[in-house]
Amino acid sequence: VFPRLISFRILRSHTLCPLLPVTCDSSLMLRSRVLSTLRSHALRRSYSSIGVFPDLVKDKTVQLTNSRGVNVIHDPLLSKGTAFSLAERERLSLRGLVPPRCQEMDKQLARVKANLDACETPLSKFVFVTALQDRNETLFYRLLIDNLEELAGIIYTPTVGLACQKFHSIYRRSRGMYFSTQDRGAMSAMVYNWPQEEVDVIVVTDGSRVLGLGDLGANGMQIPIGKLSLYVAAGGIRPKAILPVVLDVGTNNKQLLHDPLYLGMGHPRLDNEDYYTFVDEWVQAVKGRWPNALIQFEDFKYPHAYNLLNKYRDEVTCFNDDIQSTSAITLAGILAALKARGLQQEQLSEERIVCVGAGSAGVGVCEGIIDCMVAQGRVRTREEAYSKIWMLDQHGLLGNAAISSNDPGRMAQGPDRPVKLDERQRNYAKMDLPDRISLEEVVERVKPTVLLGLTGVNGAFTEKAVRTMAQHTEKPVVFPLSNPDTHAECSAEDAFKWTNGKAIFASGSPFKDVTLPNGQVCRTNQCNNSYSFPGLGLGITVSRATKVTPSMFLETAKTIANLASPSQLKEGTLFPGVAQLRQVALAVGTRVCEVAFEEGVASSKLKEGEILQEVVKASMYEPEYVPLVYSP
Repeated sequence: VFPRLISFRILRSHTLCPLLPVTCDSSLMLRSRVLSTLRSHALRRSYSSIGVFPDLVKDKTVQLTNSRGVNVIHDPLLSKGTAFSLAERERLSLRGLVPPRCQEMDKQLARVKANLDACETPLSKFVFVTALQDRNETLFYRLLIDNLEELAGIIYTPTVGLACQKFHSIYRRSRGMYFSTQDRGAMSAMVYNWPQEEVDVIVVTDGSRVLGLGDLGANGMQIPIGKLSLYVAAGGIRPKAILPVVLDVGTNNKQLLHDPLYLGMGHPRLDNEDYYTFVDEWVQAVKGRWPNALIQFEDFKYPHAYNLLNKYRDEVTCFNDDIQSTSAITLAGILAALKARGLQQEQLSEERIVCVGAGSAGVGVCEGIIDCMVAQGRVRTREEAYSKIWMLDQHGLLGNAAISSNDPGRMAQGPDRPVKLDERQRNYAKMDLPDRISLEEVVERVKPTVLLGLTGVNGAFTEKAVRTMAQHTEKPVVFPLSNPDTHAECSAEDAFKWTNGKAIFASGSPFKDVTLPNGQVCRTNQCNNSYSFPGLGLGITVSRATKVTPSMFLETAKTIANLASPSQLKEGTLFPGVAQLRQVALAVGTRVCEVAFEEGVASSKLKEGEILQEVVKASMYEPEYVPLVYSP
């Protein structure tokens, strides 16, 4: 019977975006806009020379396993909890090992959700859902997809920041792989300790710059785990094909070094040549076993983040999330804000943009904006595009130290910067303005239309700066993007209060809408790369792209910027809700997949007559139980 079952196939529906109730008006509008976006890119055309890898299309009616008994129960990729059928219990030697009554997923979800709702704090909810993921991944992802708006902030920012800080004290079970300084010379063998033969997406961190929290060493593992959970839930990547990784090169966090419960290496960080040699050994080891895997570099400090990206972007399929994915969603927010202000997206080069933060995220975001200005053709040179952005670091404006300033505070800092600007930062230095002048003075002189925050410093946007900005522009665009919310440059309430409700607001972590004393309801937006990286990963995986190109990020931004309806833009809403991340990923993934084919970096094939959009949709993982069959 069972060999015959294996040959059967389920004919899956390719209906676009079936995940939200059809009775929801906003969902219907988003579906229409997604479909319109896909059609506008001519995604319904066929590629006669192209066939998708069949391993991504989830059409099997059964899953084979060589495990039996408690090994099935304790494998989160196989376990169904109480949902094993009587036939499965017999053939997998499970009789007597689980409660006798078979309960399907709907009842399991009801039980799990009731217990989740009883958790009183975000951290307790995090611990609860992590325990669920450790015992039953199918049920975990079903719960997550059905409750994305509620749980995205639990498994990722802002709660994941606290979970990272407490990782060594709430540790329960190992997930992912750790490569430490004691593993040098052994990494090419170590990668074979991972049980999965196929890995599509790897998220790797060295824990040196975790969100806005700084150096958390091996505690940073929660970031790759959280990112990959969103890759699965929003982007449809297969749970068995993801790998979270920490490169433990030590930590300079003295509190962790002196904590007896800390689980990472207890020495200062490697640096310079030792550091890059260590990372290169890991990259080569991963490349040797999983040459097609997408590597996402996550939370690497500046300048390591840029140096690693520049070294490996043409050698392996990789990108840096903080530099490139954050840039894509920020650009999407600015383009959508242009539409919300009644302007054309092609008028980007007419904006006056102040960016507070000159690290890897700040420079990366601004480089994406520059790329878009150049692509739009409204600037004659890239240097002209740089003139549209004013950048500040912790010392103040990147300016001209030779120009005298009457600011005694600046003069007290001394004539020179403690650290010289690198070649990327120098592109943003303004030779017509004094070096290190304050944000308030920059706003007074520049009169910006857009204010970006990527500092990790709560309160970096001062009341005076924001109020001054609001005096000179009708709808100031205020984006405090640092995570978690406790490190945002300003709160939503402050931004709307200081601008008298005029601001177009977006933040990295979620803030609730604000109601002013006059009754005006001010809409907030979450400008987080959870809107961008799941779709990027989906498109790259389906196309089997050999390289991640700049056009993929630009097209990601343009796709997301066009998803909000005119009525939503009018009230200040720039993006679809977090509950619709899966639909956003489908639109982004399809466009990224097409870019891969257009630029000649796709290695997968489509059969003649196949529709790219439908192939991407069919490739997305759906958490559902399938019959398990023992195959020794």
